[in-house]
Amino acid sequence: MSKTIQLTERANLSKSQINLLRKQGQVPAIVYGKDIGSISVIVGEKAIISVIKHNPRAILNAAIPEQGNKPVLIQNIQRDPLSNKIVHVDFYQLNMNESMDSKVTIHFSGEPVGVKEGGTLQVEMYEVEVRCMPNNLLSSFEVDISRLKIGDQLHVSDLTFHEGIEVLSDAGSMLVKIAQASAEEIVIPA
Repeated sequence: MSKTIQLTERANLSKSQINLLRKQGQVPAIVYGKDIGSISVIVGEKAIISVIKHNPRAILNAAIPEQGNKPVLIQNIQRDPLSNKIVHVDFYQLNMNESMDSKVTIHFSGEPVGVKEGGTLQVEMYEVEVRCMPNNLLSSFEVDISRLKIGDQLHVSDLTFHEGIEVLSDAGSMLVKIAQASAEEIVIPA
């Protein structure tokens, strides 16, 4: 667990009271899990933004009133569609002794040979679903695509995760491909 995040329990509040909390830099949230049920809480906006910037899939040590410290994972973040401000966060309380399902972001590195030769990089998937123990969870996985040529494809089955991580996404799903540039994209100098 990388960081402790302080949560404050909240009672049933009216919509105007919740909006006032948001104006004061607090975000309504919920923590749920097998051990604790469901608890309505408040989290500081700056604290949650800091966590998201560094590692949105980090396992956090949540200080929950009357529950003590519990390992949690950010399960969902709701944002205002206009301002993009965080309006609600769902935390899932983990059991560190049970495997869990989560998504791992795939970061593609390197410039493919096929792109240098005039092809087009087409990314189909940016994340894969995995099952692992919470301590083995990766925030991201880097894949070097510099050797891909025109016509080459990279599938989920081509990924090699370390032991203890089971890939749940369909092995045949395509992550990226290098396509031949279409006739419209080819520019002929005059």
